[in-house]
Amino acid sequence: MKVGFLGPEASFTHNAAKTAFPKEELISYHSIPACIKGVEFGEVELGIVPIENTIEGSVNTTVDYLFHQTTIPVGAEIVLPIYQQLMVAKENKASWQDTTKILSHPQALAQSQEFIRTFFPMADLEATPSTAYAANFVALHPDQKIAAIAPRLSAEKYELEIVGKDIQDVAINQTRFWVIGSEKVELPIDATETKLTIALTMPNNMPGALHKALSAFSWREIDLSKIESRPLKTTLGEYFFLIDINVQKPQQLLDNAIEEIRLMGGSVKIFGNYAIHPINGV
Repeated sequence: MKVGFLGPEASFTHNAAKTAFPKEELISYHSIPACIKGVEFGEVELGIVPIENTIEGSVNTTVDYLFHQTTIPVGAEIVLPIYQQLMVAKENKASWQDTTKILSHPQALAQSQEFIRTFFPMADLEATPSTAYAANFVALHPDQKIAAIAPRLSAEKYELEIVGKDIQDVAINQTRFWVIGSEKVELPIDATETKLTIALTMPNNMPGALHKALSAFSWREIDLSKIESRPLKTTLGEYFFLIDINVQKPQQLLDNAIEEIRLMGGSVKIFGNYAIHPINGV
């Protein structure tokens, strides 16, 4: 089986992919949309894409693409602890504090702001497609005073020197990854709980529309772990709501709540009803 992931190798998504699918053929994609399209067009059977980080919140590219442009289901979730490392070419180990530019994925840069402000307040920050891409670029340009923020695996793969260890802003930093392409995906990792994720839209001219929709879950005592709004991309002021539901009630109760919302004129898109698999980070 072929499994796509946001690459290149040694990225956090690659670490999640090889842990969840140690015996499958892993295919690297240069962006989240490219990975999703790989599943959509049958290049790979499954894809692994980031969906949320502890510090930076939702990965909007993933949310918006899956809502607006495809009906690919979510079959499992992987939770990976994230530890960011600052790395330079081995030739620059002694002069690492002379770094003038730091490269990384936008999420990694945002997750390491305190460290950057403390040690490199004047450094330029350059966003790259992935953390591993940044590490590879630094390895290929040892003559430049640049550094990358990336996982430890990137330092090993591209033979870089880690000069700042675990530089993320908070100690408990995790990223959620969705495994997309099938309604149910079995992983060789223990599951802790089950979650249902939906996207909800309500009629614009209905007073208290969101309150009425949420009441369908409230009076049934269905636990919602997350709700956030995203633009519908139609006109200003129109949104859909991304909702995570802890699946602790019978499925019929969840189905009845969704049906009640639809009877009120709401629209519900189900991303998936899936197990959550936490794994160890590197």
